[in-house]
Amino acid sequence: MTVKKLRIAVTGLAATYPFGGVFWDYLQYVLGLHRLGHQVLYIEDTGKWCYNPTTYTFVEDGTRNAALLAKNIERMERELRDRWFYRDATGKTYGRDWDSVKAFCREADLFLHISASCWMREEYFAAARVAFIDSDPMYTQSSVPDYLTGQISKEARSRVEKLLQHDVFFTFAENIGNADCLIPTGLFNWIPTRQPVVLDCFKDFIVPVSGRRPVLTTVASWEPSEKGPRVGDVQYYGKSTEFERYMELPAVSTLPIELAISGKAPLSRLHQNGWATIDAYQVSFDPWVYRHYLAHSFGEWSVAKNAYAASRSGWFSCRSACYLSLGVPVIVQDTGFGRVIPAGDGILTFNDMEQARDAIERLRNEPEKHATAALAMAREYFDANKVLAKLIERALDR
Repeated sequence: MTVKKLRIAVTGLAATYPFGGVFWDYLQYVLGLHRLGHQVLYIEDTGKWCYNPTTYTFVEDGTRNAALLAKNIERMERELRDRWFYRDATGKTYGRDWDSVKAFCREADLFLHISASCWMREEYFAAARVAFIDSDPMYTQSSVPDYLTGQISKEARSRVEKLLQHDVFFTFAENIGNADCLIPTGLFNWIPTRQPVVLDCFKDFIVPVSGRRPVLTTVASWEPSEKGPRVGDVQYYGKSTEFERYMELPAVSTLPIELAISGKAPLSRLHQNGWATIDAYQVSFDPWVYRHYLAHSFGEWSVAKNAYAASRSGWFSCRSACYLSLGVPVIVQDTGFGRVIPAGDGILTFNDMEQARDAIERLRNEPEKHATAALAMAREYFDANKVLAKLIERALDR
């Protein structure tokens, strides 16, 4: 069957936050669509200062970050080396010139606005269809109840109304709309989706189980900078709240756990409780180093943000999808995703300390079985060819 070639713009944050995980989150959309035969343009126009990880601060000038983006895109896929545009906080642009970006958007069949990453200028809404992809469920929807009752701040109202200008709405909250999911559903018709993974980027870097470090790992930020969402009388939080529930896990785990962590984590207390830690930047300053770190892990162990777990959102981590694509099993907090992505082999879930301990023991006892299952889960549920084909179909369905 011949697939119609489309012109598709994709937004992201890979230059603003120059970390390996962020690069894979957004650029796999670009590469995946390119592999499907579509003409793709990556657009990064946030209006924000970009992060300089060597100085641990945000800066206006994006020259360094743009150079990193250009280098990594070309290394990922040479044919995409001129298919990107970045505007820094000073207004300086890199990559494609602005006139050609405007022309591309005027003729685009689809504009994918991912993670509220883009300053949505009038020129971007010129695309035939503009889709929003929510990768941060509950944070995105928390203002809706107050909007509907008129009890909303001016700033929050502006965000909701800007969102309403899009044509179609996707979310990583794959459990949304079900009775146990607490995410507000008013105003928007949310369509579940998930992270696409370009399997070819990982298949040649799979490490045999015998060659992996006998350590569970994850790459995480202790707490996001933004305040957690509030819905009615319920305040939601970030990842640190859930980490606290498992602070004593290393004492009962039959495998050591290493956190590649950023943010203001209580390192002394983590070490006292048996956690190994390294600076996340050591393994995430480069997409290829990041991939190497994941590939050499025995498995992933990770909690989710409190907002994802407590709301029963059905969110599944982009990072965990990359672990699976390397044949690395994941032991992750249950957010309700089991309704659509079955857990048991390759993906093991937990809701309390006992379940977390038991999942670790299961992986330790049958590592080959779970490694094989992990790769099978990646192929079945996260293959970019499948995820993006479905996304396009739903996005263009009027």
